[in-house]
Amino acid sequence: MEIKANLETVKKTFKNSACLLVAVSKTKPLEDLKEAYEAGIRDFGENKVQELQDKQPQMPEDVRWHMIGHLQRNKVKYIASYVHLIHGVDSFKLLKEIDKQGAKVNRQIPVLLQIHIAEEESKFGFDRSELEEMLSNPEFQAMKNVEVRGLMGMATFTENQDQVRKEFRGLKSQFEELKSQSLPDFMKMEELSMGMSGDYLIAQEEGSTMVRIGSAIFGARNYQ
Repeated sequence: MEIKANLETVKKTFKNSACLLVAVSKTKPLEDLKEAYEAGIRDFGENKVQELQDKQPQMPEDVRWHMIGHLQRNKVKYIASYVHLIHGVDSFKLLKEIDKQGAKVNRQIPVLLQIHIAEEESKFGFDRSELEEMLSNPEFQAMKNVEVRGLMGMATFTENQDQVRKEFRGLKSQFEELKSQSLPDFMKMEELSMGMSGDYLIAQEEGSTMVRIGSAIFGARNYQ
């Protein structure tokens, strides 16, 4: 029952008990997910559509599946009917495809807009001008089958905690700024997803409502 013990250890360190813990189960075998489920986890994060498709029918129906990886537009249709939240919407083109697939399955698909906050080029996401351009686009404002729940961002992978804190603080500031604006009805702006196994405590101190934790629960990643 190592996973249960790990979960309890992680939860004891939380700075904000109301912050949602998404267990990052990518690359992990089904028995690990079931063990986490038995320990009370209902929110699981996967970063590959194929893996999500394989696991979803084999887990209980009350599991909430989070798509946390970079999502390709041609894969949206495979998860549109059941995905609980798509974390990494990093382009207007992707959002338009999600809206289109949401219409086909007659649901509003919940998403987070990914903002580029890291100094690394490898991270995806909108910069400020791209986001503003999309928000003012009539095509965006007319969307019917997406629900923007908030923002997501990934900090630079660094030992420099001051830099990580600065990046999270900047995202929180942008989140509050957006909340104060007049937004379309489908923008709820309730969630701020930031923080992973290495930086979730800083993220919680800076206002995160949702953290994605994998290795601290399941152990080291299985590289495939």
